[in-house]
Amino acid sequence: MTDKPVRYEVVLTEDALRDLEEICDYIAEHDAPAKAAHVLAAIEKLLATLAIFPERSAVTKELLAIGIRDYRETYFKPYRVVYRVVNQQVYVYLIVDGRRDMQALLLRRLLRN
Repeated sequence: MTDKPVRYEVVLTEDALRDLEEICDYIAEHDAPAKAAHVLAAIEKLLATLAIFPERSAVTKELLAIGIRDYRETYFKPYRVVYRVVNQQVYVYLIVDGRRDMQALLLRRLLRN
């Protein structure tokens, strides 16, 4: 008999939902709606994988540099998904283009929560 893996509930914060919407809107406006749909589908697939084994991802390096180890990240380049595992839930706080000033963005967004 094999044990089934523990499944986590993936919860997107309002900020993460807004991030995703802004990313898709930007791509649709500046590139093509089909490209925006592709990026959305890829990020949704990535988010779904967090339900299986969220601890597999690395701790967010900008936060690790200041001693914060609670947040992890995964990628669909250039997009970074920053999240935190609490019990059986994965809270997604940030979905952004990783080329932004991540240190300032992370501190501003996460210290507010």
